[in-house]
Amino acid sequence: MMPRRVEPWTPPQGPDVELVPAGRWWDAVRAPSCVGVSVLARLGEDSGAVIEDGFGATFYWFVGPGAADAWELPQSYVTVRGTATYVAVPPVTRTEGPGLRWAVPFSTTRCLTDPALLHATLAAELDAMIGPR
Repeated sequence: MMPRRVEPWTPPQGPDVELVPAGRWWDAVRAPSCVGVSVLARLGEDSGAVIEDGFGATFYWFVGPGAADAWELPQSYVTVRGTATYVAVPPVTRTEGPGLRWAVPFSTTRCLTDPALLHATLAAELDAMIGPR
């Protein structure tokens, strides 16, 4: 199956957080902070843009639409926001807390994270935390 062509996207440019539909430009992979902090450290420069919700204690990585549909990770830790869901996205300039911010700032060259690498990193971190599934 050919991968779907993804349209260019940029985060909100104004001062406000916006609800953005997932599944069109990207799917968002959501993980709690107890997992996200370590995953972000493990990925380092290989991570795409990442949103941190300081109030909700969660991280969101972006992958191509449908790229994480077949993942088998514990849903109590990792969920995928795709078609028919929305993600609160902070303005492109919000990189400081409290609240919703870019932990890894979005840029035209840094948006999506490689889904295979993100999956492997999440799986390794979860195995370290809760044991092999």
